[in-house]
Amino acid sequence: MNLLALDVGNTRLKWALYERPHPQAKVIAHGAEFLENIERLSEGPWANLPVPSRMIGCVVAGDAVKRRVQEQMELWDFAPQWVVSSVSEAGLQNGYDHPTRLGSDRWVAMIGARQRMLALGPARPLIVVMVGTAVTVEAIDTDGRFLGGIILPGHGIMLRALESGTAGLHVPTGDVREFPTNTSDALTSGGTFAIAGACERMVAHLRNRTGQEPMCFMTGGAGWKMAPSMQIHFDLVDSLIFDGLLTMAMHRFGAGA
Repeated sequence: MNLLALDVGNTRLKWALYERPHPQAKVIAHGAEFLENIERLSEGPWANLPVPSRMIGCVVAGDAVKRRVQEQMELWDFAPQWVVSSVSEAGLQNGYDHPTRLGSDRWVAMIGARQRMLALGPARPLIVVMVGTAVTVEAIDTDGRFLGGIILPGHGIMLRALESGTAGLHVPTGDVREFPTNTSDALTSGGTFAIAGACERMVAHLRNRTGQEPMCFMTGGAGWKMAPSMQIHFDLVDSLIFDGLLTMAMHRFGAGA
């Protein structure tokens, strides 16, 4: 059973076609489109794909974008399954005050991270960081309970806020320095260290809560920029959302479906 998985973010739609709903499934085809180019999918990259039997996806870009994506999938005969965060799924319990209000991308990434951790060895506390337009830092205990997480602005939002609110500052092209000596480096370093500090604070909280050293995963388009500045080791995993979608699909549809 071919499975189409979609990750529709605030900027791009990423897709992958897998041979079956399983975290170890072979990728048949994959690609990405900026949201303004969604309408070219059905006559472009998707036109000659092997026909998917099922689809699972998460979308944070809003209902209007979701409708545009669904229109492109009308060339196939299946009912799209869009992830909505729930009380529990695929071994993860949702500790959010209102579970369905948790962003679906956060929920899916946590499920993917826990699946990846369990494939490597015994269960441990887990930190999951997504670095994109916004940055999220999630904490999961050894039993698979999502304890809570924080949200902060990504690099771009921080820098644009400073530019619009402070005379004479402009979005920089600086480098990360321990002791910046020019404005561009100071702005770039400030944003990077703010995100790094938030991640490291959440690691400390989880370590104190559980008495164990957490395993840490980082994903998102800007994750590679952050990794060199982290004082705590993070495994950088580009496919965390897709890992989560495949894990959820395996539980929903069956691994051999």
